[in-house]
Parts: sequence; structure tokens; C-alpha cells
Amino acid sequence: MQDQRKLTVCVPIEEAEAIRTWLLESKILDIDRKIKKFIENGKKYLLLPVTKTVAGYTCIEDGAPELYISQRSLKEHLSNEITAEELAKVPSSWQVIGSVIIVTIPEELDHRAVIIGKKLLQMHPRCNCVVRDKGIHGTLRLPSREIIAGHDTETIHIENGCYFKLDVTKVMFSKGNLAEKKLMSTSARGEVVVDMFAGIGYFSIPIAVHSAPKKVISIEINPVSFSYLLENIHLNNVDGLVEPLLGDCAHVTPEGIADRVIMGYVGTTHHYIRNAIKALKPEGGILHYHETTPEKLLFERPVDRILEVALQLEKKIEIVGTRRIKKYAPGVWHVVVDAKIT
Repeated sequence: MQDQRKLTVCVPIEEAEAIRTWLLESKILDIDRKIKKFIENGKKYLLLPVTKTVAGYTCIEDGAPELYISQRSLKEHLSNEITAEELAKVPSSWQVIGSVIIVTIPEELDHRAVIIGKKLLQMHPRCNCVVRDKGIHGTLRLPSREIIAGHDTETIHIENGCYFKLDVTKVMFSKGNLAEKKLMSTSARGEVVVDMFAGIGYFSIPIAVHSAPKKVISIEINPVSFSYLLENIHLNNVDGLVEPLLGDCAHVTPEGIADRVIMGYVGTTHHYIRNAIKALKPEGGILHYHETTPEKLLFERPVDRILEVALQLEKKIEIVGTRRIKKYAPGVWHVVVDAKIT
């Protein structure tokens, strides 16, 4: 029987950061033990400490586990710098995208933003910049962010063995749906995929890298995001697999060619269901439809929306999967519906 206090997941070093993030979000990573590195047959691996076995990964025991010395929290770093009242409002979480830290700071701490940024850089010595997040706005999902410490908001983030170059003040990057991106990255072998709302390649790049598709057509309307999509296609050596299209999905989505269509945007996604279904081959295919849905309408509303358009197009629909991705707002979920259209 394996000792859970010594259990680790063995992963190639180039995939380690994405898997570590997923394990952390899934509350499986043992944060009290150190991550270790080893080399076998010239290849580098990391041993990620976990609290239980993880299906699909090689789990082995660490014969000599090492514990971390307890690290100081952000509040502890700031305890001698700000008042107790202010300390209670200090954020307890933030995102690390490549070498950039993204943090949300309440307005009451406007005058403390710089010191918070400096302390975060001390806590993350591999990072060189901290930006304050003020939300995402408009149909192009543009972030409102400002530098509060350090420099250089352009970075390369590694996730699921893929490289994503971006400027965090110009385009968004969500780490919250890693499991969905990993699922899509293994689902399209030999297929033609249309990725509507492709962004910088969140779904397109992993599919091209891991799934051996026939082709991925990536559509993006935001010129800045599209420019990074082009760079990321080249950065991941998938130039021959990914065909980028700049434009509005309502006007440039091709028809009758796809085995699979991904609608990975939330907000007004339902306005484009007709374009998505028409993109599938005449004999049909799979639609992955994302939506933000009130909890009381889960999964009724997204299914009804797909069904309504399918009936208008005289298509048959079979729901083959539904998933909750994350809580989007109080009482609202980001969900995915997988539908087979024929």
C-alpha cells in the first residue's frame, strides 16, 4: 500500500507548471512538501507531491519527502506596514501568468497598492511585474489593468505543455478552466476543428499540440489578440495545423467543413449558435457550447437555445455532455454543453 504522506505524481518538466496548477485548483497538491527534480535517460522530470493517487498519471512514492518551512503570507509581509483595519482588506489570492502577478485590490486600499505590489514581488522572486486588475470590459473582453510594481507586462505563460505569449494589460487569460482546455486538447484526433472566439489560442494551440487534428480554424475579432494568436501558432510550431482568421464569427465562420466546433466565449455566445451549427459538416458533428447561466436554469437554458436553432435548421440534436466550469457571479455558472448535431 502506498504511503499517502510520500505520494507524488511524476511529470515531464515541460508540462509540470500546468499540471501543478491543476492539482492546486483541484486541492490535490500537497503544499506542505517540496517539489523535486530528477533526470532519467537524459529527460527531466518533476515529482509533484499529492494527497492521493491521480488517475491518468504515474504515481510513485518519494523515499525522502522534504517539508517546506512555513512561508509568510501577504498579510504577514504587510503587518508592520499598514493598519490592522487595512490589513483585514488585503487580498488573499492572486494570479500568476508567466512572470506577471495579477491582483485585485479594493478601492479602500488605493493608497497601499504600491506597497502591496512590492511585497508580492518579494514573495514571487521569479516574477518581474505586478498589475492591478480592475475588471474585463466590452464585447472584446478588454482588461483594465495598471502596473503597481516592477515592469514589462508582456510575458510567456506555459500551460499544458503549450506556450502562450501575451500582454496582460491588453488581452485576457483565464487559468480557471484548465480542466476544460485539457479535455479539448485530447478530443480532436484527425478532425477539422473550428474554434470560434479563439483569443490568443486558448483552445486552438493545445488541440494542435496534443490532439493531432487534421486542421484547426481559429477565428478572432480582436486585432491585438489575433496578433498574439499568430505569434503563439509559430511559438508552438503548429503553423501547418492552425489556420487563423481575423474577423467577426457572424461573418467569417466557414460552413460545412467541421467535425467539431468550440464556442469558448461567454456573454453573447447564443447569438452565434446558427453560425456554429452551419460550420459542421452536412453529416453532422460535435458542438461545445459555453454560456453563463443562472443556477435555476442550469442546464435547461443552454440546451433549449441549441435545440431551438437546430430545429430551425432542421437538424437533430443529442446532448452528450454537460459540465460546470466555475462560478461566474453569485447565482450564475459558466457551463459547457456538448451536443451532437446531425
